[in-house]
Amino acid sequence: MSTTPLASLGAGFSNEAFGSQAVFRAVLQALSHPGRTVAVEHDAQAPSVGHAASAAVLLALLDSDCTLWLSPRLAASDAGAWLRFHTGCTVVVDAAQARFVWVAQGDALPALGSLAQGTDIYPDQSATCVVDVSRAAATTADASDAWHLRGPGIQEVAALQVDGLPDEFEAQWAANHGVFPCGVDLLLATADHIVGLPRTTRATRGATALQEA
Repeated sequence: MSTTPLASLGAGFSNEAFGSQAVFRAVLQALSHPGRTVAVEHDAQAPSVGHAASAAVLLALLDSDCTLWLSPRLAASDAGAWLRFHTGCTVVVDAAQARFVWVAQGDALPALGSLAQGTDIYPDQSATCVVDVSRAAATTADASDAWHLRGPGIQEVAALQVDGLPDEFEAQWAANHGVFPCGVDLLLATADHIVGLPRTTRATRGATALQEA
């Protein structure tokens, strides 16, 4: 874990209450309408590594009761110190112990099944995973590489193009969706936007998606 002098850390929201509320509303909108690209507007001075939208989301969601796991590039940067300083969260070395997971672009996404799944009684105790990607944007349903999303909050089907997910993601997500009400929720983040992928959403790609249409 990187050690960073406190004096060198960037500022959080200039108005903590209003800043957190605005970003929290963006997160709710993204998770309520899977596949929709939602802008994350904020004035925080984000860490040097990781997308600014992801940093702002975690700045709004984390508090002193939360555990956070950072992927290797983030763990070696000022990201952990910045979030600990501004939120009081605890950074853990085992992703399975984290309620929040942040994965930098280019770092490996932990197996979804290895993360906190919650229980039938307490499904809210599962992990929320914020994943930095190079692209996450709405597209046409007939695009060859489109992800097709179906489920609550989606009228029929939403088509999404994403660059940065692992090859085995479709199978992992199908397994994650299959254990509902348990399972993890994902937020895909570009530099200034997020796309929600809650556990209630089915996601298929390419030929698999066309077979379900």
